[in-house]
Amino acid sequence: MVSPAVEIKSPAEWSSLLDATKIVVAQFYSPSNAASLEAIHVLEHHSQDLEGHGTVLKLAKVNVDELKAIKSAYSITTLPTTMLFQNGKEIDKVAGDNPRRLAQLVDKLKRAVDSAKTEQASGSSSSWKGAALPRGYVDVTDQVELNRSELLNVDTDTGGVRVLFSSEKPSALSGGKGTAKDWVESDTDDQLLLFMPFQSMLKLHTLQITSLPPTDDDDDEAPMRPKTIKLFVNKPHNLGFDEAEDLQATQDIELSESDWNKEGTASIPLRYVRFQNINSLVLFVVNGDGDSEKVRIDRLRLIGESGAARDMGKLEKIGDLPGE
Repeated sequence: MVSPAVEIKSPAEWSSLLDATKIVVAQFYSPSNAASLEAIHVLEHHSQDLEGHGTVLKLAKVNVDELKAIKSAYSITTLPTTMLFQNGKEIDKVAGDNPRRLAQLVDKLKRAVDSAKTEQASGSSSSWKGAALPRGYVDVTDQVELNRSELLNVDTDTGGVRVLFSSEKPSALSGGKGTAKDWVESDTDDQLLLFMPFQSMLKLHTLQITSLPPTDDDDDEAPMRPKTIKLFVNKPHNLGFDEAEDLQATQDIELSESDWNKEGTASIPLRYVRFQNINSLVLFVVNGDGDSEKVRIDRLRLIGESGAARDMGKLEKIGDLPGE
């Protein structure tokens, strides 16, 4: 069971807690605000079934009357405010007495703790990364709703959509083939269509694609890396291939050999102003870099910021941005 929330006494203690603890949930309160005092107990109650997770999770409470520097740093204007941090970075924030949003934060907390415990059990201190994260942004791949994601034209002899978002190092980089194919390949031609709905509204800064096709130059049938990609935001469902071909993209991407690093990963900067407050992303691989009829993707990473969680099961199309 998680220990009761620890009272933060100073900014230095707060910084040390964030540095030393993988996951921190902080309740910002005032002794004169009854709702914020009650929120601390509610948070402890919600977290009490996280048995044995004290090694990766700490609950904290911050008195905003005494620690005004911390209050100012996180722009706390409403009490109670609950914040979730992972690896020192803010990943969710609930302002005010909002039981529905707090329950969503706790669900996100449980997923983060389960992931951290899995890493700890396997002896890994962090998930595999094909490239460094841009400064000031975090990996928000865990916001993809896997159960509602859809991948079209995939070869069923390779992995499914879930392998794309795996935090494990690709088998192609591990010196062995492994027991299962942990990548996806296209089927009838070199196009793929991937629909990714999100659990919360996201701001995307960078898309990282890892592609590790075989290096046998004599095999004309070997899969290729993606070359031309189109991205579409805020679609309520997947597109058809003809529709994706004709529709104006939120961003068009053209990759060259120099874009891929030694880990087989291309970090693609996105036009940040066009990727604000999005609830879904469609990735359309238009063609591959070569003459084969297959294209291969091993991993996908979404880098940016997460915002307010949306109602699960309710995916509404947001209007097009001006000029699109």
